[in-house]
Amino acid sequence: MLEVRDVLKTYDGRAVVNRVSFDVRPGEVFALLGPNGAGKTTLIRMITDILRPDAGTVRLEGRAIDASVKHLIGYLPEERGLYRRSKVLELLEYFGRLKGMTPEAARVAATALLARVDLSEWAAKQTQALSKGMQQKVQLCTALIGEPRLLILDEPFTGLDPINVQLFEEILAERRAAGATVLLSTHQMNKVEEVCDRALMINHGTVVLYGTVRELRRQYADHAVVVRTERMVDALPGVKTVAGANGDWKLTLEPQATPESVLRALLDRGVAIESFALATLPLEDIFVKVVREGVGLDQGASRAPAVQEPVTAGGAR
Repeated sequence: MLEVRDVLKTYDGRAVVNRVSFDVRPGEVFALLGPNGAGKTTLIRMITDILRPDAGTVRLEGRAIDASVKHLIGYLPEERGLYRRSKVLELLEYFGRLKGMTPEAARVAATALLARVDLSEWAAKQTQALSKGMQQKVQLCTALIGEPRLLILDEPFTGLDPINVQLFEEILAERRAAGATVLLSTHQMNKVEEVCDRALMINHGTVVLYGTVRELRRQYADHAVVVRTERMVDALPGVKTVAGANGDWKLTLEPQATPESVLRALLDRGVAIESFALATLPLEDIFVKVVREGVGLDQGASRAPAVQEPVTAGGAR
């Protein structure tokens, strides 16, 4: 769906985005991660053709990003862009016309979107009369109008209460089911774990992590397993230490041991196991570790392959 190849952008001799390459597959939710100042916004602006790269290419469905394909992209920027004195419905109609819709089609689509985000009664109000959360919902509607095939959402959950966070997630699931692809930039790692198939992380403009969310968590897993059971036995072969709390036991393994061998040893001793899993780190802990310690691709994380294999619309997870 989206191909970014060897993209470079420099300011005052400093590479803000430094030879970044990745793909976004059709129908997936793809996370773009990184600390503040990592180059994420600059990268997004090159994808949307707001900025031109100094080197490298960006292609959408195999075509260079230009006026002929921009209508296929919906963009919710981190810095909101609503005209404060415009009436909500008229504002959405205007964004629809920018996407090439007729005035009539834009009004129908805008009315439907406002109903979907529970803002129908605010259609004739100026945007400055809306709360921050309401304005965020209007901003999402400006990205959704015209049914773009690629949705780029930069910190979409900012300022939303839990009910509206859930609403946003439901709408993203609906658009994904209808065939849209989502590029999501956020600092909320729990949302990445919940909704994203794959992720790219950049730091100082350079790719440091790239792969499925599941695989990234596995790569940074401790050599340990977490077992839920009512009791634990002593002196298991291959187990270095055992720590328990509230029915969960973390078993740190000897270097030569495998999770399979430990599981078999537990079963052989008649331990009734409710759950058994690798002790993976939360994505937020991986984020902090990569930024603070400077680990990443050079230490074995997934590299961007030159050619992506075909996958189903839902992407790989």
